[in-house]
Amino acid sequence: MIACLLLALAAHSCALPLLSADKDNWLLAEVRSAVSNSDNVSCLQMALSSYSANRVKMKLFSLNFSWSSFLLSFEQKYLRRFYGLPAGLQGAQRSSGAFQAKIKEMQKFFNLKVTGNLDDNTLELMKQARCGVPDIGEYNHFPRHLKWQNNNITFRILNYTPDLNKSDVDRAIRTALNIWSDVTPLTFKKLYKGIADIMISFGSKEHGDHNPFDGPNGLLAHAYPPGQGIGGDTHFDEDEHWTKDSEAYNLLLVAAHELGHALGMSHSSYPGALMYPVYSYVKGFPLSVDDIEGIQALYGGMIHDLCPNPDSKKVKPRPVAPSKCDPELSFDAITELRGETIIFKDSFYWRLHPQMPEPEQTTIKSTWPFIPSKVDAAYESPEKDIVIIFSGIQMWALNGYELLDGYPKYIHKLGLPKTIRKIDAAVYIKDIGKTLLFTDEEYWSYDEMTGTMDRGYPRSIEDDFPGMDDEFDAATYNYGYLYFFHDDLQYEYSYTSRKVVRIMRTNSILNC
Repeated sequence: MIACLLLALAAHSCALPLLSADKDNWLLAEVRSAVSNSDNVSCLQMALSSYSANRVKMKLFSLNFSWSSFLLSFEQKYLRRFYGLPAGLQGAQRSSGAFQAKIKEMQKFFNLKVTGNLDDNTLELMKQARCGVPDIGEYNHFPRHLKWQNNNITFRILNYTPDLNKSDVDRAIRTALNIWSDVTPLTFKKLYKGIADIMISFGSKEHGDHNPFDGPNGLLAHAYPPGQGIGGDTHFDEDEHWTKDSEAYNLLLVAAHELGHALGMSHSSYPGALMYPVYSYVKGFPLSVDDIEGIQALYGGMIHDLCPNPDSKKVKPRPVAPSKCDPELSFDAITELRGETIIFKDSFYWRLHPQMPEPEQTTIKSTWPFIPSKVDAAYESPEKDIVIIFSGIQMWALNGYELLDGYPKYIHKLGLPKTIRKIDAAVYIKDIGKTLLFTDEEYWSYDEMTGTMDRGYPRSIEDDFPGMDDEFDAATYNYGYLYFFHDDLQYEYSYTSRKVVRIMRTNSILNC
């Protein structure tokens, strides 16, 4: 881009004489075009500042040239790349109706509160590592519903990342392709020379397709939909650190996502889908029902028959992300975490913060890859700055987002008998320093100070909490009130007077 601008300026200085006004307009048009399309404006400015044609530089300043009127903000670049924000909306025009409309479009896609404003949730999501393919199909410059006409698809790996052994890259790409062939009639053949349907390569910044990467983090990779020429080609950003585990960016998971694009899949707005544009690390089979329905709509196969390919194995799709306003929604567990509220459901959790207008949903594994994707109960001990997670007969202790040494441990280390196989709900009562552990029709009291179970337990839930059901899904405590969650109902319970104060919908805590 810099070279092109310098050539353009040089050509301008050597061209036939123009009228002064025409010359000024031409020069500004060239700079405007270069700046608005540049991903490295600082370098562009440096190139201009060192350009020997002082006459050109002086002309820019004499024309009251202002970089701020041309530079694109990070948010504008994001909306232009992924949501088709028209060129030319710069400077004060960020408050324009078109700019706000694109913010709303993004917020709707990611199931955020639709405000049209760049609130904290929207900005935080914009900063997450993600795929470089647009989220809205109409803006990817290709017709929709493209697919390969032949179910026998070829691929070729042109080069390899130095981050992994060549064999690890080969295995990741082959496994990623098998993920899709497991639920379709597709087969994939590797070529070692010539042109394949899907050409796979690693590159950085501008890497030959006029669709540059942006350095570490940010854009991880991109792929093109089925078709001739560049169609199907899949590119990975070499400036990322590629791994085969939960560190940095897992090549298998990113490859499976990008190869979905190469097969004709667009982005999904379901956080649990492999085709969700934002990166997260998960274990196990990565396709959700949404992914499977999408790929089978292109290549065949029914959702209840997950193996149309006779050579494929039985697969279990990942669950679709729960909807926070589902009237039948129930919770698995709920806990505080350093002033935030964390609500677990299936393999997802919602994060609530007093300064966040809407709850944020993401997968458990994307934040805590070392704990199970199904949480039975959880509670926070704020004095110790730890959160205890229960799943089955094991428990995990978290310090923020890190696992404490020595965990997981068996729940019986708390003093529970080995006949207890899971905790249904757990809640810390700050006023007395006790944690109540509910299991079946009974509950236990654990003293956080002494690290021992209180004498006289277990006790009957029905006897000690009159008016309540004898089983809970989750529980939390706040200012003298217990909040018990069971199925789609939430009970506000006075801990001192031992009675139900009011009954609400479970998801009322999620602003529904």
